[in-house]
Amino acid sequence: MKYILVTGGVISGIGKGIIASSIGTILKSCGLRVTAIKIDPYINIDAGTFSPYEHGEVFVLNDGGEVDLDLGNYERFLDINLYKDNNITTGKIYQHVINKERHGDYLGKTVQVVPHITDAVQEWVMNQAKVPVDDDKKEPQICVIELGGTIGDIEGMPFVEAFRQFQFKAKRENFCNIHVSLVPQPNATGEQKTKPTQNSVRALRGLGLSPDLIVCRSAKPIEMAVKEKISMFCHVEPEQVIFIHDVSSTYRVPILLEEQGIIKYFKQRLNLPIDDQPSDLLMKWKKMACRYERLLKVCSIALVGKYTKLSDCYASVFKALEHSALAINYKLDLMYIDSTELERSTEAENSVKYHQAWHKLCKADGILVPGGFGIRGTEGKLQAISWARTKKKPFLGVCLGMQLAVVEFARNCLNWEDANSTEFDPDTKNPVVIDMPEHNPGDMGGTMRLGKRRTVFKTENSVLRKLYGDEMFVEERHRHRYEVNPELTHCFEEKGLKFVGHDTEGSRMEIIELENHPYFVGVQFHPEFSSRPMKPSPPYLGLLLAATGTLNAYLQRGCKLSP
Repeated sequence: MKYILVTGGVISGIGKGIIASSIGTILKSCGLRVTAIKIDPYINIDAGTFSPYEHGEVFVLNDGGEVDLDLGNYERFLDINLYKDNNITTGKIYQHVINKERHGDYLGKTVQVVPHITDAVQEWVMNQAKVPVDDDKKEPQICVIELGGTIGDIEGMPFVEAFRQFQFKAKRENFCNIHVSLVPQPNATGEQKTKPTQNSVRALRGLGLSPDLIVCRSAKPIEMAVKEKISMFCHVEPEQVIFIHDVSSTYRVPILLEEQGIIKYFKQRLNLPIDDQPSDLLMKWKKMACRYERLLKVCSIALVGKYTKLSDCYASVFKALEHSALAINYKLDLMYIDSTELERSTEAENSVKYHQAWHKLCKADGILVPGGFGIRGTEGKLQAISWARTKKKPFLGVCLGMQLAVVEFARNCLNWEDANSTEFDPDTKNPVVIDMPEHNPGDMGGTMRLGKRRTVFKTENSVLRKLYGDEMFVEERHRHRYEVNPELTHCFEEKGLKFVGHDTEGSRMEIIELENHPYFVGVQFHPEFSSRPMKPSPPYLGLLLAATGTLNAYLQRGCKLSP
């Protein structure tokens, strides 16, 4: 097993996840089996109880793990399926060690950060690195490990110390460290500054790790003189300094790394049994990146949500839309609309914001209402759904988006004026969305219906079934506490809102479709989590096809994309 540790310096959010994913992609293109581990130094057990404004979206895995969004990057880039133990947190490690101490495993010894916590980290990494993540179920050969945060953070110190020890346990030919740093360019001088990188590498060395590669992030391409300066002051060869500037799409990052000789370096440094040239996989990435940059036709989608101030809150949704747009040769114009700004209360408080939000919604080619929690912004989402239904705008509702589509239909088509979800109004006379019987109202963490579940199509006359290739069932990832009330579904079906997908027992509503509408679809699951650059998610693809007026032609071709 070969281990590649990716650390970061100067600032967090520098792009370690994309760098780690891109390195994995390059090595996979050379015919190697690659897995990935993300370490988050926070004390939370997992990411499940975070607000999206803390660390971005919560990504859900097949096994129900609620994890950091970087694991979504790994899955999309490497086309693998990870597990919850591929996300290590300080909370998980300390819980594991404390449980062993309570069990008596340490035989009366004083339990300390060194060696017990650091040993637990190393043991976890070695065990999880062996777990197969590809469809062929073979043991991985390379494990890419991303250490979250920045070097010097007090909460990350036990992990840095663990890897300082681990480099000797694994041996030099099986372990290498890539340090991602920032090269800022102040507007006042326009000069690219190397001092932050020098200080970051010095701090890393002071903690016992020496970088084998220094990846320098910058807004613009870095000059050769800067590369030579970093090489000299950071005690590495010039070819060990890699530049990654801001690019038009993340598809370009593996290509930038490959162009700077990273395959040849890894082959020598880790003694890998590979050729110097990548395989067809990386050529596909190159073609995809070039195609992305040449797109001319534009499709605009309005994303109506409550966490629109930070794009990372809907990272997987954006990627799923981007994958689908690229598949049909359109450039995506994603317009984020804060759902509260569509509400009547905003018109009274700030009429400019209100009218701007409605202007965006009205000019969009399609409307998407994603998942979420809490009552804030729900009335605005209901307004957007009503607009999509009555104006026959292509619409996709995901999780809460589907539930609100049912609420909107009940209020405006069934004339149940107080119809609501018990999440927002526990005393409603028409509870069209209810909490699930197994939902535990006590603990918050890990108590939802999570992970991959099977959805069975109940009819052949379903747009989504055709988009999924006319399969009898699909398996997608879930994350919800509430569900459509199964006792009231017949009322909706009589009026044209069809529940075309159920769970395996037939009691849980999973997919809705509205009759006599170009594309009005709601799904209880989160199809964005399984979307891949070369395998777009069918519900999102359907939305893009309908928004560009090409859905019927696509279905008539037997769900084949035009060349």
